[in-house]
Amino acid sequence: MDQIKKTYLGELYPEVDETKIDEVVTGIESLFEIIGEDPNREGLQDTPYRFVKAFAEYSQGYREDPRKHLETQFAAESHDIVVVKDIPFESLCEHHLARFHGVAHVAYIPNDKITGLSKFPRMINGYARRLQVQERLTAQVADAIFEVLNPEACAVVIEATHSCMTARGAMAHGSSTKTFAVRGADRNLLTYLN
Repeated sequence: MDQIKKTYLGELYPEVDETKIDEVVTGIESLFEIIGEDPNREGLQDTPYRFVKAFAEYSQGYREDPRKHLETQFAAESHDIVVVKDIPFESLCEHHLARFHGVAHVAYIPNDKITGLSKFPRMINGYARRLQVQERLTAQVADAIFEVLNPEACAVVIEATHSCMTARGAMAHGSSTKTFAVRGADRNLLTYLN
């Protein structure tokens, strides 16, 4: 790999020794050989580099504390329910490194504070851009809302399609998974998210 690409990857992964990045690139080239491909073929020559670069984007959630997005707060003028639906996200299944994607829905009853609506997608993507399982992602989002905003109650529903189920294994095309998390006393919040 040329020095310009190594420098760029070093900027994406500043805490990682350059030899580790070289090992990953070599491993991807070996994977091509295992499946019967020629890693020197024109179309594949830069693919290991592009993969490592893309993986930095897929995993950018490790380089932030998603809860921080919720720290921008304002005084709540009411204690009425706030619902934000259809927040898109992309993640990687930690079992197969396969993509799963979908939408998240959140609802909460403010106690003393609210946050900006744009903070929810930022926070959700902070958790989603890690190796995940949907159940943990749902719980992390609910826990962050409950602990940082301190609402009377909150609920999170995540609906996703998992390519580890649709593109391999069970080949269950069209299937989706829905997970729910509720924090606080008011479990009726879920009715606003269906």
